[in-house]
Amino acid sequence: IMFHSTLALSLLLIAVSSNLAMAIKKEKRAPQTLSRGWGDEITWVQTYEEGLYQAKKSNKPLMVIHHLEDCQYCQALKKAFAESEEIQEMAQNNFVMLNLMHETTDKNLSPDGQYVPRIMFIDPSLTVRADITGRYSNRLYTYEPQDIPFLIENMKKALRLIQTEL
Repeated sequence: IMFHSTLALSLLLIAVSSNLAMAIKKEKRAPQTLSRGWGDEITWVQTYEEGLYQAKKSNKPLMVIHHLEDCQYCQALKKAFAESEEIQEMAQNNFVMLNLMHETTDKNLSPDGQYVPRIMFIDPSLTVRADITGRYSNRLYTYEPQDIPFLIENMKKALRLIQTEL
């Protein structure tokens, strides 16, 4: 009987520890995969729907980055974005963050076309802010690496709008 209970306990411990190991591994890996290089310290939501829900719940704006892996402009922007301490800190603390490599069904997220990179803001009332644009009239929501200060201003603008409007 002693042997059976020891065996059962050992099996139980093995099961628990392997589940725990998997949970720990999952915990470590998730942000890495969802960040796709935009910032591993940032908590990223997985879907647009989840982003909208979190924005409403947390009363933070949702920042949506559309990009593609093989787009050199996206890669350059991603590098500048990830290297900007100010952006990383605001993204971690004040925004719900989503980066997508596919289009959503929400037409409001492509008011002037489905180009990449494209960064848009949605406020906690779930309004897509078509009034927060970049510097280029032909692609209103695109940013280039040298536009990082401008993107920082737009992030601050998105935060100010919440305080004044909602």
